[in-house]
Amino acid sequence: MKTIDNDIKLGQLKKAYLLYGQERYLIRQYREKLKNAIVSPDDTMNFTGFEGADINVKEIIDLAETMPFFAERRLILLEDSKLFKKGGDELGDYLAELPEATYFVFVEEEIDKRSKLYKAVTKCGTAIEFGTQTDEILMKWVGARIGKEGKNITQAAYQTFIAKTGTDMENIEKELEKLICYCMDKEVIEPADVEAITTEQISNKVFEMVDAIASHNQKRAMDLYYDLLALKEEPMRILFLITRQFQILLTVKVMSNQGFGNKDIAAKAGCPEWAVRKYQGQTKAFSLDRIKKAIEDGVSYEEAVKTGHMNSQMAVELFIVTYSKK
Repeated sequence: MKTIDNDIKLGQLKKAYLLYGQERYLIRQYREKLKNAIVSPDDTMNFTGFEGADINVKEIIDLAETMPFFAERRLILLEDSKLFKKGGDELGDYLAELPEATYFVFVEEEIDKRSKLYKAVTKCGTAIEFGTQTDEILMKWVGARIGKEGKNITQAAYQTFIAKTGTDMENIEKELEKLICYCMDKEVIEPADVEAITTEQISNKVFEMVDAIASHNQKRAMDLYYDLLALKEEPMRILFLITRQFQILLTVKVMSNQGFGNKDIAAKAGCPEWAVRKYQGQTKAFSLDRIKKAIEDGVSYEEAVKTGHMNSQMAVELFIVTYSKK
């Protein structure tokens, strides 16, 4: 991120930028920063955006060869093209001979660093990963956002808030707006304010569910599942989140056994550092083989539902019953 900020500040823009990762809020912020730095905000003639996996690479190259119209630069934005996983070799070759006036910005969720396109971007430009932000960064960001409104938030209120919202910055921003409006007449935001207005994420319910499974509290796990169904959550979405939770547990257990610190574990698992201790508590209830088997079963049940061999609601119930029994 500092690289992009410095490039813009110094006016030394690179020919290509790749923004990738799970933190979509920050990616959008920096996508717009680059767009406005490369071409004028109202320049629709020299900016072209493409989205999706059905992009025609030859069309992109033809456009890149077109001189900008009454401007110094032409910008081509490609989002979620999947070209960094396959099909991007031709564009990768082309980046080596880009016209002086043409710039590229790529936005992807997942990439393959072995791909020719990735290597081409890093050679003529910069690739930056936007992952889950650290506790320290999130705390400063939330504090600054609240400070702009002339308010403060207690440490306990912040911890309650971030536990409810999770680490996704887009969701944090949305919930912050609600919280600030709710506390319009207050100078200090307290835990009771957070509890009153902040919406708890489904991932928190799933965490509780896995906690109940780990404690062999089958009734509690099933009650939480039915609560999610009552909130109109799709069973397959719930199964996906449960499986993802076990994938986090696998990372936490393996890295903890290898002696890694919580900061390193958090970065690899994609969770806040404070949550690592909670996950470590859950891992004590499962052997490494049991966690791996849970992940395999989650994938297997999903496939069974997709092929019509199992009802989606029954698949989740079977998973819960299997792993919560004593």
